Amino acid sequence: MKYNKNYSAKNEQSKKRNFEQNIEHDDQVEGRNAVIELLESGKDINKIYITKGEKHGSINKIIAMAKERKIIIVEKDKRQMEQMAQIPNYQGVIATVPPFEYCEVEDILDKAKELKEDPFILILDGIEDPHNLGSIIRTAETAGIHGIIIPKRRAVAVNSTVNKVSAGAVQYMKIARVTNISETIRTLKENGLWICGTDINTEKYYYNQDLTGPLGIVIGNEGAGISDKVKKNCDFLVKIPMKGKVTSLNASVSTGIIVYEAVKQRIKE
Repeated sequence: MKYNKNYSAKNEQSKKRNFEQNIEHDDQVEGRNAVIELLESGKDINKIYITKGEKHGSINKIIAMAKERKIIIVEKDKRQMEQMAQIPNYQGVIATVPPFEYCEVEDILDKAKELKEDPFILILDGIEDPHNLGSIIRTAETAGIHGIIIPKRRAVAVNSTVNKVSAGAVQYMKIARVTNISETIRTLKENGLWICGTDINTEKYYYNQDLTGPLGIVIGNEGAGISDKVKKNCDFLVKIPMKGKVTSLNASVSTGIIVYEAVKQRIKE
């Protein structure tokens, strides 16, 4: 096949443009419930944009809360709002905010100390789907997870889709982005945590494993699972029983099953 230089250049320009657009929109929170959660969290908000003629239902609550906090409200027509929105179902409201503030791993450990609880941490090894990340954050927040660790490369970052799917839980969850997951796991071990990996090829079922005490749970990529390097750094591996013809679960579903087994065991202690 003959190499087409013009096509390659156009392709690279398209990739660059998409990357820049993603950066531009990473500071948006969209959807009524997500914006209400953002307002209630007390975090900084630059402006709130509302579709003209949408002053009914929970939009009135958003307007009242914004006015109370002296946040600028801008009305735009539907076409302008649709151009601005990053997700289809933005429900007539978009808040622009400073970029998401990631924390350090030490901040997550400090949170557990402040609460006088054993550290309970999620480590995500390459989650790429923002819907999965949003669902995982929502589950983690309701379960009392102290923080989530994600890699800087080859994984989705916190953006407006993640915020929307999490139903605003992003505002209350400590999330650290790290360069090297394996090195971070070693740091967690030095701080007394046991690291539980998830792997379909292991022998032990998750409900037969002690998940109490200082714990980090590793959830792998949607397709490939946990990388071999990360797997070697886990103290033990568990699996979820699979009885059907499909032999894998959605990453956020797997997270919920294992995290709530750990919650159950902690309640029984």
